[in-house]
Amino acid sequence: MAIANVNPTRMELTKLKKRLNTARRGHRLLKDKRDELMKRFLILVRENKELREKTEEGIKLANKSFVAAKSVMRPDILDESLMLPPKKVEVTLQIENMMSVNVPVFKKSDETMETGDLPYGFGFTSSELDQAVSGYRQLLDTMLGLAQREKSAQLLADEIEKTRRRVNALEYVMIPQLTDKIREITMKLEENERGNIVRLMKVKDMILEQKLYVDK
Repeated sequence: MAIANVNPTRMELTKLKKRLNTARRGHRLLKDKRDELMKRFLILVRENKELREKTEEGIKLANKSFVAAKSVMRPDILDESLMLPPKKVEVTLQIENMMSVNVPVFKKSDETMETGDLPYGFGFTSSELDQAVSGYRQLLDTMLGLAQREKSAQLLADEIEKTRRRVNALEYVMIPQLTDKIREITMKLEENERGNIVRLMKVKDMILEQKLYVDK
C-alpha cells in the first residue's frame, strides 16, 4: 500500500511511527502464523501419503479377491449376493478451526441391516467374495480419513499462500515505505529546526547590535 504525501509535522511523524510499530508487530505475527501453518501442512501431507498408500494397497487386495470370486462364481449368483447392502452408513460433516482455517471433519456412523454383516448366505458364495466385501468395508474409514486430510491440506495451502503474500507486502512494501517516510519527515524537521536556530541567532545578533548602538 502506497503511503500518501503527508505534512512534515511532529504529529504526522508520531502517527507514522505508530503505524510502523503496528506493521512490524503484524509482520511478526503473520510470519509465526505462516510457519505454524507450514508445520500443520507438512504433518497432513505425511498422513495423507500414508493413508493413500494404505488405501491403494487395500483396494488392490480387495479387487484381487473380487476378481477371484468372479472367476469361481456364476454371474447371476454374484449379482444376487451383492444386491442388498449389509450396513447402512451415514457420513456427517463437521467443521474444525485450525489456525483460523475451517477444515472438514468427517464422522461415520453405520447400522447393521437385517441381513447381518454379510448380505448373503454361504451356500453358493466363495471365501474370496467374503474377503473382498470385508476389504472394501474396512477401506471406508481409511478413505474418509484420506478425503479429510486431502481437503484440509488444500485449504491450508490456500491460507499459506494468502499469508505469504501478506508477509511479503508488509516486509517489502509497507514497512520500507513507512521507514522512508519517517526518515524524510525527520530530516525535514531537523532542517527546519536548524533554520529556526539560525534565525534566532540572527535576531539575537540584531538585538545586540541595536543595544550597542543605543548605548553609544
